[in-house]
Amino acid sequence: MRTEGDSWDITTSVGSTALFVATARALEAQKPEPLVVDPFAEIFCRAVGGDWAGVLDGDVPDHQLKTPEFGEHFVNFQGARTKYFDGYFRRAADDGVRQVVILAAGLDSRAYRLPWPDGTTIFELDRPEVLDFKRGVLDQHGASSRAERREVAVDLRDDWPQALRDSGFDPDKPSAWIAEGLLIYLPAAAQHQLFTGIDALAAPGSHLAVEDGAPLPDDYFAAALEEEKAATAQGDPRLFFQLVYNEQCAPAEQWFGERGWSATPTPLAEYLRDVGRPVPGPDTEAGPMVARNTLVSAVKA
Repeated sequence: MRTEGDSWDITTSVGSTALFVATARALEAQKPEPLVVDPFAEIFCRAVGGDWAGVLDGDVPDHQLKTPEFGEHFVNFQGARTKYFDGYFRRAADDGVRQVVILAAGLDSRAYRLPWPDGTTIFELDRPEVLDFKRGVLDQHGASSRAERREVAVDLRDDWPQALRDSGFDPDKPSAWIAEGLLIYLPAAAQHQLFTGIDALAAPGSHLAVEDGAPLPDDYFAAALEEEKAATAQGDPRLFFQLVYNEQCAPAEQWFGERGWSATPTPLAEYLRDVGRPVPGPDTEAGPMVARNTLVSAVKA
């Protein structure tokens, strides 16, 4: 379970979820017609090894990401989510935005794989252990970022706005923000604090993209949490419900819309259909996750 002030590296607690997502992106890239190809996702998985590499080679057929009731849909979800946010950043760049802020950057490789315009600076915020792992792996493979990349080693529960400014962020210039796979790991009060920090630092003309999610029904969440705890006690290493907060301060579209942003929500199920991927049914393991998820993009007037 989460505790106040808890910490992690890339293989533990919340940090391991970045590896889970990277593995899904790597599996998407193996498809004959992938929605998106992130060549660095596989590099991260193989750097850690074990099942993270084995599932890519087909050596772990019972891995959660290989199951038809969850894994196949989750891989589709990650492919679609990545495609959506890649397109968002291209639009922001086309609008002349040259400051990018990736909150809880994890193993996001966009600084290395997207075609950024000259003069772009990308600020990646995450815990120092996560940033150290990422930098070490990419340096070992001789990867070069395609924009100026600045690491901001900070816990988002601390004073990250000041840390961002100290790293050279200019709040008087437009910026492009992303909170992808982040909000579920924050309680409602911390979500509000995060949104407030973004709004305060974003100049007019700034862009924002958020992966938003309505809370699951309390009885469903409680039952899933107890089931996962029992599995953990029996040695099952998989964690999800013990890491997340089933809370929401307000839908991102509403919160930012009330503060002068023009926000456009796209339900995940709708976007999956748009890109030609199946939507899991409500009785599948992945169904509730997809049904509650919305991809939101916004521009500050």
